Amino acid sequence: MKRFLQGFGAGGAVATLAGLIGLGGAEFRLPILKGLFRLDTLKAVILNKATSLIVVFFALLFRSYEIPFEQIWEYKSIIINLLLGSLAGAWIAAGFAMKIDEALLDRIIFFLLLFLAAVLLLEHWFLQDQQGALFDTLYLQIIAGILAGFGIGVVASMLGVAGGELLIPVIVLLYGVDVKLAGSLSLAISLPTMVVGFARYSRSQAFVVLQEERGLFAALAIGSVVGAAIGSAMLGIVSSKMLVLLLAFVLMISAYKIFHHQSNLSKKK
Repeated sequence: MKRFLQGFGAGGAVATLAGLIGLGGAEFRLPILKGLFRLDTLKAVILNKATSLIVVFFALLFRSYEIPFEQIWEYKSIIINLLLGSLAGAWIAAGFAMKIDEALLDRIIFFLLLFLAAVLLLEHWFLQDQQGALFDTLYLQIIAGILAGFGIGVVASMLGVAGGELLIPVIVLLYGVDVKLAGSLSLAISLPTMVVGFARYSRSQAFVVLQEERGLFAALAIGSVVGAAIGSAMLGIVSSKMLVLLLAFVLMISAYKIFHHQSNLSKKK
């Protein structure tokens, strides 16, 4: 019972943040699965992916009360634009990109996360009157979207996350979309990407692991649904400005975790 309650609490806490911002929450859940529940890496990654899939689905569903699907559909061009790049990036990452040195990848992601956080804060404090799409030309916007999506797909696939912490600021900055709507668009992009990614594991040990850890997975799943509902309900209370600051904070926390991981790699060498 204690393990179930811990799983419910952990799943709910992460999903609340994820539902509010528009993330899968994988980057925050994985350390909990490995640290608190002492799971080996493969089990933790598979449980994390399966739980993230639940969070993304229900967060998108619950957020529809604040941001209807009809409104999301109006921005389908953004979804398609980034999805084309992210799916290609995830596919490439499954093969060639996996040969990139892990320490180099950590450094790239570390600086990328800090850069996005800095740009978001810059826009929040100094450029509020200059909001809008980054490019006026449609073709440049499409090319930039595909390239950005490709990079996000590579990073997300290699780290085993949905990529929302990268997708949301890119959508805000590249297309000039409000951060609340960007969160829902990010979830819509992440969902098919995560289904494809989880399908790879389903061919091997995914369902065996979920069967072995069915009690913990049930606790994480139930907690995640409740948390996603709470986070989505808070969307109508928390202002867009506060969400931008929260997202910037999440980016900096993610950057710190990457830096910590890089430091551990250096110590092992």
